[in-house]
Amino acid sequence: MLPRSPTLTLATLTLAACTADTAPAPTQTTEVIGDTTIVRSHGPGEWGAPATLVPEVSVGELEGPDEYLFGTVGSIAVNDERTVYILDTQAQEIRVFDATGTYIETLGRRGEGPGELRQAEAIALLPDGRLVVRDPGNSRVQVYGPGPDETAEWGYRATTDYTDEPMYTDARGRTLLVTRDQSREDFTWQLIFLGPDGTPLDTVPQPSSDYEPPTLKAEYVTDNSSSSTSSPVPFSPTFAWALHPSGHFLTGLATEYRIDLGRDDGVLRIERDYDPMPVSDGERGLLREMITQQMRNTQPDWSWDGPPIPDYKPPFLQLHPGRDGRIWVLPWPTWDFPESDERDPADPPAGPMMNLVWTSYDVFEADGTFLGTVQAPEGFSALPVPVFDGDHVWAMSRDELGVERVVRYRILVEGEDIVAAQEALTGLVMAIGGVAGTAVGDCGGESCIKVYLTAASEAVAEEIPGEFGGFPVVTEVTGEVRGR
Repeated sequence: MLPRSPTLTLATLTLAACTADTAPAPTQTTEVIGDTTIVRSHGPGEWGAPATLVPEVSVGELEGPDEYLFGTVGSIAVNDERTVYILDTQAQEIRVFDATGTYIETLGRRGEGPGELRQAEAIALLPDGRLVVRDPGNSRVQVYGPGPDETAEWGYRATTDYTDEPMYTDARGRTLLVTRDQSREDFTWQLIFLGPDGTPLDTVPQPSSDYEPPTLKAEYVTDNSSSSTSSPVPFSPTFAWALHPSGHFLTGLATEYRIDLGRDDGVLRIERDYDPMPVSDGERGLLREMITQQMRNTQPDWSWDGPPIPDYKPPFLQLHPGRDGRIWVLPWPTWDFPESDERDPADPPAGPMMNLVWTSYDVFEADGTFLGTVQAPEGFSALPVPVFDGDHVWAMSRDELGVERVVRYRILVEGEDIVAAQEALTGLVMAIGGVAGTAVGDCGGESCIKVYLTAASEAVAEEIPGEFGGFPVVTEVTGEVRGR
């Protein structure tokens, strides 16, 4: 690595409006040290108001045609026309839907022949529209397109060690493979860059850090054998990485809120002031219970022999670049405990004892500008990794019956645009029986969103929120709305 120049330049950017008499504290500062540009965010972000993800289009049903029934949504890809590709890892096929959620076609099927899939893990789209599929079961990347019925196979040395890492492509037409390094005896992942025609271009180690998280270990030794189990202390900082569409790595060690994005001319470093999220007593107690049980399966007399579970969660868990270059930072989830869950610490149940709740993302522009924090709705899942593009997110959602759907969400900033709020609310309420339509209206001199009902119904009215996107919502009985 070349030594960095000692030259220091400081620039302060004031994002909030100010006057000559009152100058508010800057919400963002930029500092340049050698080849590293450091952007620090100090406030709530440019949106300046709460933001939420609201659903627009949903694909997936409990009952209906087979193409709308998903076993396990394993990976999602989206093109410029908002066509959605969904890998069902249970069926080992990819279903394609248009921007309205209408089924188009199915790519692949279970098998080992050309165009078939055996253990497909992840999908992504190349700039020319081809779909690439990482299939270690067939030791290849399966390629579909760009034309109908066109396929290709790019072989690589795969192992039976599967990974849930996303499939990455970049603007240069490269595909990034994540696979185990078979030249080493220890369990190490490596990255293989493939060119637009599948030719291997480079092999590099998976981005990592020298940081070693605190680890718990159990051992059982006899005269004839030995076994061991290890586990990191819950909520220890982790190292996160992803490939940015620019072709550079996005990395961060969550000991602090600091994220690095490689650039052709150096590094963009993003830093942010944040309020640490405390670990709840319920989370700490249950995770300690689960790890103790796991360790005692190996060492019956095991007791906690490492650092305690920390009081606060690290600032982030994962980093995700959007198709447009934006950076989405995923904080640690919270653990929700079902009220009906009754556990005997001496005999914990084998099934799930808690639900992961993914609450929000921090969103940055590609230049490091902090836009704000967007809240995720109930049922939203951060796994598999969603697709991010501008103000839209495609993610898997799971309802109370366990039905998996892929939903297109839109960012709605509170109070920003009543028309956008009305359009988003329309997508939610039109599925309610008895709703005839929506409109932007006037309610006593205040702008509001009106929801039209076919008939008076307290049950229907109770399903309509009284406020949405920062605007009041009222219901009005109009009867059936018919087009002229």
